[in-house]
Amino acid sequence: MQSPLLNVMTAAAIKAGKGLMRDFGEIDELHISRKGASNFVTKTDIRTEKLLHKELSIARPDFGFLMEESGEIKGKDESHRWIIDPLDGTSNFIHAIPYFCISIGLEKRHRNGDSEIIAGVIFDPTHNELFTAEKGKGAQVNNRKLQVSKREKMEESMLVTGSPKDAPPSGSEAAKNGAIVRYFGASALDLAYLAAGRIDGCWYHNIQPWDIAAGMLLVQEAGGVFSDIDGKYADIYSPSILASNHSLHADIRKILAEKK
Repeated sequence: MQSPLLNVMTAAAIKAGKGLMRDFGEIDELHISRKGASNFVTKTDIRTEKLLHKELSIARPDFGFLMEESGEIKGKDESHRWIIDPLDGTSNFIHAIPYFCISIGLEKRHRNGDSEIIAGVIFDPTHNELFTAEKGKGAQVNNRKLQVSKREKMEESMLVTGSPKDAPPSGSEAAKNGAIVRYFGASALDLAYLAAGRIDGCWYHNIQPWDIAAGMLLVQEAGGVFSDIDGKYADIYSPSILASNHSLHADIRKILAEKK
């Protein structure tokens, strides 16, 4: 059974996902008509974000928000803030590629200035996969427990980074060490796949909090490691992050350090 908090988050994500899929079905027609899809997807982004804001505000009216499109909206409860990416993988969506998601993280801020993500939901509407996690309670996909992979060798691994410009020369070096390196274009969903053991590690530069808030918790609750590129402590405000299973983290970090 999900907690009331996750029920609120998953209900909002699923409702928003229906709208995304409706718009996704129109993308091919937009390309054929030569009208272009960029403006259409921008409207989809904004509409999805407004829906999530509305649904979550009804359920938790005092919580604040940090959203990709609208920025920060402060709430009466300064200790809790929703961090939302309404459409992670926009470029994929524009090109009718079914690799995108909705990401919702709940941040709890403490009086000493520290903060932590205490709940996260990533919804992939094209595959109907709902990834969920709560602090200290594990991670699941469609109510099935998640665990990061146990692969120990680079030549057995699949690694993901944000884009080709983020990869060279470190991505090339990882490939030389036997790893498969991919660029899927949706960091939140990448992290969900890492938590599910489908990929073994990922790294990103110039990342934003809404890109990784929910995914970071998923990885940690599935037994993975989360740091900055140098292997030091990282949170959702770090400019770069490296996430992986335990066995490969040091090897990936070494490659990234050598090829800065």
